[in-house]
Amino acid sequence: MMTLKRALPSLPLALLFLGLPPALAETPDRGRLDAAARAFMERTSAPGLAIGVVTPAGAQVLSYGVASKETGAPVDERTVFEVGSISKTFTVTLASYAAEIGALKWDASPGQYIPELKATALDQVSLRNLATHTTGGMPLQLPDEVKTDAGLMDYFRKWSPPSRPGSVRTYANPSIGLLGVVTSRALKGPFAQVMREHVTGPLGLQHTFYDVPAAEQQHYAQGYTRDGKPTRVSMAPLATEAYGVRTTASDLLRFVAAHLGLVDASPVLKRALSATQVGQFQAGPMTQASIWEWYPLPVSDEDLAVGNGDPMVLKPSQVTRLDPPRAPPADSLVTKTGATNGFGAYVAFVPGRQVGIVIMANRNHPTAARLDLAKQVFAALNVQGLPAR
Repeated sequence: MMTLKRALPSLPLALLFLGLPPALAETPDRGRLDAAARAFMERTSAPGLAIGVVTPAGAQVLSYGVASKETGAPVDERTVFEVGSISKTFTVTLASYAAEIGALKWDASPGQYIPELKATALDQVSLRNLATHTTGGMPLQLPDEVKTDAGLMDYFRKWSPPSRPGSVRTYANPSIGLLGVVTSRALKGPFAQVMREHVTGPLGLQHTFYDVPAAEQQHYAQGYTRDGKPTRVSMAPLATEAYGVRTTASDLLRFVAAHLGLVDASPVLKRALSATQVGQFQAGPMTQASIWEWYPLPVSDEDLAVGNGDPMVLKPSQVTRLDPPRAPPADSLVTKTGATNGFGAYVAFVPGRQVGIVIMANRNHPTAARLDLAKQVFAALNVQGLPAR
């Protein structure tokens, strides 16, 4: 199992550290973090919240509130949250790993790995298009009538892109879900199994699940809709690949640390992680990498609002292909947001600073709310170039 690169000293019980020693100059402003957390919970009515930060000096998770209003169990280092579309970053990491070992090719079409989809309109679509929401117009969700694997294949056989692949970005669960199916076929195993074998297991993510085991159910946070009703994610076709990860703040922070090069990993997995961050298309102020989205710093409130706004999710956006593809600058903000009906989450990191954050809450809320919290967390870490209120 991989380890974080430095040894762990004894630390205050209020903080969970993940294997990196702290340096006082890098210690976040705890008062500012606590105030920002309280303001966020008041604004969103989130019962519970976890905030994680990682720097070259150390990593820590701060927990607030309760994992369940019904039981009153506090959020702690074992609390498991749903992370919604942040799951896509795991899926694309597995696909990137498969590409690194030669099991799949990004320029190939899905039918080269799924014979049922040969000689369909998907022959126009590359795996790179699936990873970058540039299929030419796949919808945000599958139609409600698609309920089985057979129905899924029938849907994809009949689907045709309304626009030329690579010309527009349409945020879509079916596209990344299909990439997950392709990847599991290429790696010759069930998706969750090959993910554990090649990504989450090697990275030491011991509490990251697609199906929360019975022994972990007591740690699984209760989610709440925006109107306060208890809910948890329902697993439809492609849900596992597109939005099915359940994990702890410490595991998700470790995943971010791996992207920053702060976790020992095999050369092939390091290359796979780095490759996911390489920009492939420009969509307004946002650069679309393989699922990850990034912005050069400094970045304005306006550009972040555009990149994270509803139109970017719900409407087609014109894109320009980057030729050659472009790695994120050292001073850039690499991000992914995620939500289910009962949870909201956010991850972001600055590669050149080796600084990253995670935010996880057990109530659905507007993306803008966690984006505002993220700005405050980065401000507490003295990261320049981000607007902070």
